[in-house]
Amino acid sequence: MGSFLITKRANGEFQFVLKASNGQVILASEGYTTKAACENGIESVKKNSQEDARFDRLESKNGKPYFNLKATNGQIIGNSEMYESVAARDNGIESVKKNAPDADVKEDL
Repeated sequence: MGSFLITKRANGEFQFVLKASNGQVILASEGYTTKAACENGIESVKKNSQEDARFDRLESKNGKPYFNLKATNGQIIGNSEMYESVAARDNGIESVKKNAPDADVKEDL
């Protein structure tokens, strides 16, 4: 089972990552000014990750595939790493769909 990890950045903002059961980071958030807003972001990932249309499948300027997960209002709530192939990116999306809904929330503040 996956897990969310909330951390605090050097600038005081909170962020989270979603890790797969193997410990690999599969989604990272933006910075949030409050812990409560960060926790709301996690709930948004849990909900929106179950709708395939919420995933934007993209390609970086250097040709590497990646994805963003968007909320219903169109705001990006998480983004992936850069992948070596479209198939690897699509596996990352499937991993988010599988791991996010029941993931535990941990803190390292």
